[in-house]
Amino acid sequence: MMFPYFAGLLLAPTTAMRVPGPLRARTAGPAGAGGILPRRGREGGPQGPRSAILPAMTPADAALLFSAGAVAGALNSVAGGGSFVSFPTLLFTGVPAIPANATNTIALQPGAMASAWAYRRQFSAHRAAVVALGAVSLAGGLAGALLLLRTPERTFLWILPWLLLFATLLFSFGPALTRRLRERGGDGAGAGHSGGERSRAAWLAVAAIQFAIAVYGGYFGGGIGIMMLAALSLSGMTNIHEMNAFKTLLGSVINGVAVVAFIVAGVVHWPQGLTMMAGAVLGGYFGAHWAQRVDPKLVRALVIATGAAMTGYFFLRG
Repeated sequence: MMFPYFAGLLLAPTTAMRVPGPLRARTAGPAGAGGILPRRGREGGPQGPRSAILPAMTPADAALLFSAGAVAGALNSVAGGGSFVSFPTLLFTGVPAIPANATNTIALQPGAMASAWAYRRQFSAHRAAVVALGAVSLAGGLAGALLLLRTPERTFLWILPWLLLFATLLFSFGPALTRRLRERGGDGAGAGHSGGERSRAAWLAVAAIQFAIAVYGGYFGGGIGIMMLAALSLSGMTNIHEMNAFKTLLGSVINGVAVVAFIVAGVVHWPQGLTMMAGAVLGGYFGAHWAQRVDPKLVRALVIATGAAMTGYFFLRG
């Protein structure tokens, strides 16, 4: 029922995004009607989104964003779910919701790209699948990013608690679902029989599911790793290392094309994004070492608790 509405948003001209009341005081000027967060430019006249004056970032904001980025990078290197920390922190420091989503994507992208490069040897047996699913992810990620840019701020804030709830539930129950699907997939066609008719049908189904995941990933992205693992299980893949490699690469493609769209649209808040990016790189590096000493189950429990708290907060706030 919501699909026609969102399809209309995707095809319609870009809608002006207005800063919500609680955050408006942190911005440099009133929101107008000429584009994404349009405010008076530095020369004093009305300007487009690329010259919009950003919210002031205080030293306290910078310290908080760097710390949140470090925590998010560490969580992503251990169990995932870093966005449950980084995205709300951007909102707390005064970045409006849609630019915060875009800035969060950029801040965490370098770590994902480094992980994808580390997995490069796992793709040798599935080159055709990598190309096909990569192309599907590229198209879906771009569609999701454009859909986000055409969503009014008020609408996104209404959807946000539901997106967080969905991501939290996926993070909580996704591993069990993935294991069950992988066990069932092991009884069917294996990854080594990709030339068979049954395997081709399975990969076509995975491609269709991956497109839907990529649209969601370009739009918001919470929990796409779990969703991609579940989809790959349907193809008959059973090697968890190969599945993680696919998940990491396809996630990088989705977020990468979304990053390009966000930069072109001028919605990225660079001071906040670069500060958080620095923290995320540092946290990801040390998190990889930390992961060898800490029980991932404890980290997952912390992430789930954080996601549940953020979900409850945004439901109450709305």
